[in-house]
Amino acid sequence: MSLDIATVIGIAAALLLVASAIVLGGRPSAFLDLPAILIVGGGTFGVTVACFSIHDMLVAFRVVGQTVFRVAQDPMDIARHLMQLSDAARRKGHLTLQDYLPDLMNDGLLYRGITMVVDGIDAAEVERIMQSELETLTERHIRTVSILRKAAEISPAMGLIGTLVGLVQMLGNLEDPSTIGPSMAVALLTTFYGAVLANLVFTPLASKLERNAMEDALASEMHVMAAGSIARQENPRRLEMLLNTVLPPENKIVYFQ
Repeated sequence: MSLDIATVIGIAAALLLVASAIVLGGRPSAFLDLPAILIVGGGTFGVTVACFSIHDMLVAFRVVGQTVFRVAQDPMDIARHLMQLSDAARRKGHLTLQDYLPDLMNDGLLYRGITMVVDGIDAAEVERIMQSELETLTERHIRTVSILRKAAEISPAMGLIGTLVGLVQMLGNLEDPSTIGPSMAVALLTTFYGAVLANLVFTPLASKLERNAMEDALASEMHVMAAGSIARQENPRRLEMLLNTVLPPENKIVYFQ
């Protein structure tokens, strides 16, 4: 598992550029306002939780963490590895795959699929169970993306609510000039915080998660194909053809010369 440099650098660079503009503009402390942070941060979290559930939020935090710290997967490497498993099972029998199981511990779906194959479970049942788990994983990614998209929608709205709160406070105390500055700060900073959260944090993370979900779905689909093919004791050449039907053109493999 390694740090996703593109995600970290992209978001960090955007935030750093905004922070640099603030610092170069004069008073950075003017952009820190606790009431505005509470309205936007707390309001966004609360409304998002209300739209989903605490469990969904906890899962989303874990999935987002996996987006930042992610195991890079090359489709060609995955396909070649699956071909090696299929070739070994074809030449030496299913039980020889037991020797490969320790190396598959990090590939949860493939590990469970090969374990079922070694246990002699019917190919159709292996594919059904793996497909069901694949759908659950896909649903989890879709729900997390929905949470991030919803947070991206809510944070600017909370910024607008904060703006209205600040304007009401200002207009309600025009006789006291000392309250105009703090009220106007809340009015403007809530909009600023909402825009930053939506466009520099939530939306980029949602887009990256969608991309990662597509990669994971491709890898999982190949795992299901391989486990089913091995369980049916098919010729590895057929598995090679099956894998090439889902691989992008630039990632197609030629395992057998």
